[in-house]
Amino acid sequence: MKTNKTISAVFFLFFAQSSFGQADSKQLYGKIMVLSKPVEGISIINNNTQASVISDAEGGFSIKVKEGEVLVFSSVNLKTLQRRITSDDMKSSEMILVQMIVKEVELKEVIVNENADITAEKLGIIPRGQKKYTQAERQLATAGDFKPIMLLGLLGGSMQLDPLINKINGRTKRLKANLEAETKEKNFIKLGYLFDEIYFVEKLKVPIENVNEFKFYAVENNSFCDAMNSKNKTSIEFLLGELAVKYKEIITGENK
Repeated sequence: MKTNKTISAVFFLFFAQSSFGQADSKQLYGKIMVLSKPVEGISIINNNTQASVISDAEGGFSIKVKEGEVLVFSSVNLKTLQRRITSDDMKSSEMILVQMIVKEVELKEVIVNENADITAEKLGIIPRGQKKYTQAERQLATAGDFKPIMLLGLLGGSMQLDPLINKINGRTKRLKANLEAETKEKNFIKLGYLFDEIYFVEKLKVPIENVNEFKFYAVENNSFCDAMNSKNKTSIEFLLGELAVKYKEIITGENK
């Protein structure tokens, strides 16, 4: 009888410890956002248990945690973030929202030659601060851009006729299209200087035969063109990664 009581006591203690251990941990659900957009492929590591997961296409993830443990969120182009699990996290039934930040890496200036800093402004040929126009920009500025308010000029006989005529015959529209095409061409060339073919194939996993087509696809995106103008290489790489995912989905669908 004494032996049975001892066995029962041991079993009770084992069951109580197991139950306590299970209640002490939980499956935590969360979502990772960057610039108000969900981010895929972020590495999440429990620094205490070394358990790791990767965020999905919607930025979601799930990992087992205990109070006091630290989760480490990391990615090549984002600032590493550490988050300690609190008692509120353990009690809450809602998913946590993790905001990550893009690393700020300015593009290094490329010096072409020793006299690259000699400009027409420094030589006194043109006034300092004067805007420089490309051929397409000069043509558009010369043609003028028609605005409805110009019709008021008819009352005083001072309205410029060229913008109105160009609006009617579509010349202004064509010149704007030329300017847009020129900008995209410049961004396409700049993209080739910033990243070599290996980057697109090995890093972005774009098929080698589709690299140039993907570059054209990228420069058609307005947000990407804005990033190119900002000269922030990290933002450029981040958007390239997003565009590469969408582009590969497109070509995969075409090959089915």
